[in-house]
Amino acid sequence: MPMNIFINLPVKNLDTTTTFFSALGFKFNAQFTDENATCMIINDTAYAMLLREEFYKTFITKDIADASKVSEVITALSVDSREAVDKLCQTAYDNGGAKYREPQDMEFMYSCAFQDPDGHLWEVFWMDQAHVEKPEK
Repeated sequence: MPMNIFINLPVKNLDTTTTFFSALGFKFNAQFTDENATCMIINDTAYAMLLREEFYKTFITKDIADASKVSEVITALSVDSREAVDKLCQTAYDNGGAKYREPQDMEFMYSCAFQDPDGHLWEVFWMDQAHVEKPEK
């Protein structure tokens, strides 16, 4: 059975963040959505819990990093083609995201990165599966 992953990210304005990711084509699980949080579906086993900063603070004892000034994580999303990389990043830029760096082309892998409205870093990449070694089971 595959292990699910839930990425928890603090956000300043839940409506702004939900609107941004909706424009990128993401859907949300209403069962885990209220005035404090929403569950963004990345795929069948990966989710991003977008939590209002005040609510996020109830889970931690540390300060919340200001993602507009420091980086704590880059969330990387794989897509099916180089064109899909460009399309998703352009959609992010067109809907309030900021370009984080220029696209990188390594022939077998192509990527770009953007910042969401809260400054969290997202990398979108395509990798030629012919260059990926399959792990032994």
